[in-house]
Amino acid sequence: MSKPLLGCVADDFTGGTDLASMLVKGGMRTVQTIGVPEGTVVDADAIVVALKTRTLPVEDAVRESIDALRWLKQIGCKQFYFKYCSTFDSTPTGNIGPVIDAMMEELGTNFTIACPAFPENGRTVYNGYLFVGDVLLSESGMRNHPLTPMTDSNLLRVLAPQTRKNVGLVDRRVVIRGSEAIRAEFDRCKQGGQQIAIVDAIENDDLYRIDAAVAEFPLLTGGSGLAIGLGENFRRAGMLSASTDAATLQATSGRMVLLSGSCSVATNAQVERWLQEHAGFKIDPLAIHQGEDLVSQTVDWVMQHEEPVLVYASAMPEEVGQVQHQLGVEGAGLLVERTLSTIAVRLHERGFNKFIVAGGETSGAVVKALDVKGLRIGESIAPGVPWTQSIDGTPIALALKSGNFGTVGFFEEAMRQCP
Repeated sequence: MSKPLLGCVADDFTGGTDLASMLVKGGMRTVQTIGVPEGTVVDADAIVVALKTRTLPVEDAVRESIDALRWLKQIGCKQFYFKYCSTFDSTPTGNIGPVIDAMMEELGTNFTIACPAFPENGRTVYNGYLFVGDVLLSESGMRNHPLTPMTDSNLLRVLAPQTRKNVGLVDRRVVIRGSEAIRAEFDRCKQGGQQIAIVDAIENDDLYRIDAAVAEFPLLTGGSGLAIGLGENFRRAGMLSASTDAATLQATSGRMVLLSGSCSVATNAQVERWLQEHAGFKIDPLAIHQGEDLVSQTVDWVMQHEEPVLVYASAMPEEVGQVQHQLGVEGAGLLVERTLSTIAVRLHERGFNKFIVAGGETSGAVVKALDVKGLRIGESIAPGVPWTQSIDGTPIALALKSGNFGTVGFFEEAMRQCP
């Protein structure tokens, strides 16, 4: 069994599969673990430890992230990667900045980069400003995010209050000139006392140039897009051979169900499209809070259908706000996660082994409830969203979608591509 080359820590579950998908695309055999594993790790070129730290208290997020990093060091990884969302989801107190600080100190490095760009999904960085499609982050649906509303698009301003490090910028005028120019700009940043550089990228070629420039860095931080050229880095160094089977998964038996807890703009549109032609059951958090047994009702309803159906708690911002007003932001979210994950377990007991799940928090809850310890990463359904398969016990196929990812017809596309 070969030692993994790249060790990654992701701050949520769908972020982990998002990153792992990009690594597989680059020819790296990749396994995602759910938290820090206790047993033996399967053979892989890259390991992604998926945590649920994006919205934890800062101290807890730092502790869990460093525990994961230390385990990755222990199993022999050569380079390390902290993955956060391509919309830089965070608050003025964290958690991106504090985790970067702690990882830099753990690895003994005095310089790293921050690059959330993911052009294939419309996330680009220009002059330090993050864009979602053709609008600034602060003008996108992220401005209404219930947990991490993003009201500033300038990444230097967003990151500076979160970190003890000085933050600089490597703009696209430098990036477009290639890896040598980027490395020279990194040196200038260091001479100016900067320890974290926001790096512009508006297309995949920019990311390849950046990756070539950071091949020797102990620590990288960014969204999944930044991983696009890391496999090639390891091949150039003679540590990774060309692989044609990095994405191979075995066939999965059993029935399929779709579960959605995300209330993002993209997921709401996907749910609406699904309901035009397929069946769906809407979960009402207030009814659950009042004692109604929606779990049993939902499971019975799903079992009445032969074709895959959607169970969803997705809703528009006004409705979400009303629920949060009565239950609290955290309480409403936990209630939805607990309900959908319990439904997943009940259905798994009845022969369901294929799950399409929308929403990072929901995906994490479902994976934990199903007692999945690790995932082998397969082909991408959409940029950043692969099919995955559990590596322990009877195979369970899981498509774990970050709320904002995928086209409007994502659910149908995922069904067609299921292994």
